[in-house]
Amino acid sequence: MSIYAGWRHGFTVVILGLSLTAIGGLANAQAESGGDLRAATQNPISAMYSLPFKFTFDNGADNGDANVLNIQPVLPVTVGDWNLVNRIIVPLLDAPGGVPGLPGNPGIGETENGSRTFGLGDINYSLFFNPLETKGKLIWGVGGSITLPTATNDRLGSGKWSAGPTAVGLVQPSWGTYGMLLRQLWSFAGDDDRRGVNQSLIEPFVNYNLNNGWYLISDSVITVDWKINSGNKMTLPLGGGVGKIFKIGNQAMNARVEAYSNVVKPDGAPDWSIGGTIQFLFPR
Repeated sequence: MSIYAGWRHGFTVVILGLSLTAIGGLANAQAESGGDLRAATQNPISAMYSLPFKFTFDNGADNGDANVLNIQPVLPVTVGDWNLVNRIIVPLLDAPGGVPGLPGNPGIGETENGSRTFGLGDINYSLFFNPLETKGKLIWGVGGSITLPTATNDRLGSGKWSAGPTAVGLVQPSWGTYGMLLRQLWSFAGDDDRRGVNQSLIEPFVNYNLNNGWYLISDSVITVDWKINSGNKMTLPLGGGVGKIFKIGNQAMNARVEAYSNVVKPDGAPDWSIGGTIQFLFPR
């Protein structure tokens, strides 16, 4: 086993172990059975501050496996009759080449003298306008999204400024939550030597609530890169996982583990991924 493979295996075990430990609830963890908190956690535009750390481990790519840590703070602000939800995604990546789902980066199968790259990816910021009161059961929000070319290496980002509309809609029946988040990005500035960005993101999600804060989840992030060849445009993962809302002392927490198979993917992209999320919740 190589040094990298050993490190990656150990890191994967530690992260998933932390997620599973959190889900199981340590002896000093108190179960959180409040339905309001679980509903707020499953709503991406709820009026609740949160700080998720999402770890993803891609497996089966032709040029090697990739690791991604997304730090995704959610900061809602209430202005009059509207909830303004600020969502930020800060990615840290360790990858051998281009990363599927990131628009405008080099080909998936390419490597740089067999070396790996670690660093910051492109930061994305989205702002959703969500009415505090809506008619009917549909909860919705619309707004805009912008991606900044903050990647510390060409392989970890697009080299472009890109922006476009984003929207989310969801319904929360007694058994859980289902809905969809949409985003479209087009590049408008940046490195002239890099190809432009024209990417759609479609994220259907469903949560099925169980007893004592447990829930089942499927949250597939589908991307379509319209700038590349027809056979390599889409990444379509299918799968799901399990999660739990709980408390450690007075701190409300959410943890989940998931696995997805890329049933449609660009040539050379990963076959499947496994990951875990640890989320700090701050109800207002």
